[in-house]
Amino acid sequence: MKLYTKTGDDGSTGLFGSQRVQKDDPRIVAFGSVDELNACVGLTAAADYEKGGAFEATLKEMLGKLQSQLFTLGADLATVPGSKHEDKITRIGASDISQLESWIDEIDAGNEPMKNFVLPGGTEVAARLHLARTVCRRAERDVISLSKNQSVSEYVKIYLNRLSDLLFALARRANKEAGVDDIPWISNK
Repeated sequence: MKLYTKTGDDGSTGLFGSQRVQKDDPRIVAFGSVDELNACVGLTAAADYEKGGAFEATLKEMLGKLQSQLFTLGADLATVPGSKHEDKITRIGASDISQLESWIDEIDAGNEPMKNFVLPGGTEVAARLHLARTVCRRAERDVISLSKNQSVSEYVKIYLNRLSDLLFALARRANKEAGVDDIPWISNK
């Protein structure tokens, strides 16, 4: 089977269940942003860590699980509720959100309390996590836009909101584990 099919040359693409839509359809935009987020998470997992240890192992394991969940979330978005193949996919659910909340609590417990806003950066790993966080926020906005006119699971919206919080907590923790301070935002006033 060839990688290219030529079926999208007219600007359309297929959703799971055979429905064809334009490539700029809000559903395609939303799961395209989730795909980009997944690539950012993969980029973070591939980073060279300043200091190894338990946190690196925990982070890499967590990022691998997140990538699998994001693939599930993309399939959820690519499958219109009620379509003929809906029973062949797994949808994001309450247990996925609970897992994120548990990870947030675990990771953030090792961070210092926030005293000011933090600029994206510090270590390379933290910067990559902040980039993933901003892409996650865009994916969330794209899903919200989609939900104004098409059916989207509430769990997908909640998942992306929690995931951005987790990525922020992970970025701060990556800096701490490497002995690098977060970069505080200082107002120009």
